[in-house]
Amino acid sequence: MLTFCLHLLVLLPTSSALLEGLYCGTENCYDVLGVTRESSRQEIVKAYRSLARIHHPDMHRTQEKKLEAEEMFKKIATAYEILRDEESRSDYDYMLDNPSAYYSHYYNYYRRRVSPKVDIRLVIIVTITLISVFQYYSGVSRYEEAITYFTTIQKYRNKAMEMAKDEINEKVNKKGKSKLSKSEQKSELEKIIRKVIEEKMDIQGAYAKPSIKNTLWVQLVLLPYTLGCYILWNIKWIWNFNILKKPYGDEEKLYLIRRYMSLGQNQFDAKEESEKQEYLEMELWIKENFLEWKQIQRKNRRSCWLIIPDTNPTEDT
Repeated sequence: MLTFCLHLLVLLPTSSALLEGLYCGTENCYDVLGVTRESSRQEIVKAYRSLARIHHPDMHRTQEKKLEAEEMFKKIATAYEILRDEESRSDYDYMLDNPSAYYSHYYNYYRRRVSPKVDIRLVIIVTITLISVFQYYSGVSRYEEAITYFTTIQKYRNKAMEMAKDEINEKVNKKGKSKLSKSEQKSELEKIIRKVIEEKMDIQGAYAKPSIKNTLWVQLVLLPYTLGCYILWNIKWIWNFNILKKPYGDEEKLYLIRRYMSLGQNQFDAKEESEKQEYLEMELWIKENFLEWKQIQRKNRRSCWLIIPDTNPTEDT
């Protein structure tokens, strides 16, 4: 009797670990394939192929035998799917070793069944594509916003009308039967002004005309070339200015100023040319001059903050 109880205690963890509806149900997946927990993946594949040939429904003639074979074939296929994958096999072994962790077993099992196995390469490609599309159309939106803004400024409107006066006379100021109504004239005039501003206005910075070259996809494709140019540019800089001690040109001076200001290329390009010229005249590419100028700018800002106008003056009574 004692021996029987000891055998029962040994078998209890394994039998109680097998849950209906999970993995191979109340059967052990290793037993279904005739392998052990120490079997390698190659041994599991070999056992599956051998059993699949024997129990494939097409190998049997009578309907009864076909149904029996089909049921067995499903069990073999299920066991193989679980044991051939390292992660699902690890979860299955954990269930055998920890029969009391019911909720964990259900979670691990259904997490793998419900979660689709998506190729990470496809995820990366789709993500990069979506980012690139968003970048381009965001650029289009900002550019259109900038053009709309410039069409509202009178000096740009006047200049555009002066440049396109022949086209305005031809399309807007028509005579006779083809004469446009006032609303049509206004609409046509706005189209012409907008077109001229788009063609002639050189918008820089974040509101510049969008280009496919600035999207993430193109930047990644051109990365080796861009990296090579960057390395070559740095070598030339070190050779010309650190070793040969050549004087800086305006382009190099503006680069140093932009770097001291911690501005991106688009941000710096958006500044007025007169402002950049002022930086050059103050020799801000020299670090000491820039730090002094920066200190003055800070003091000026502080002064502006301290001057608070009295919006509600007390009236003399």
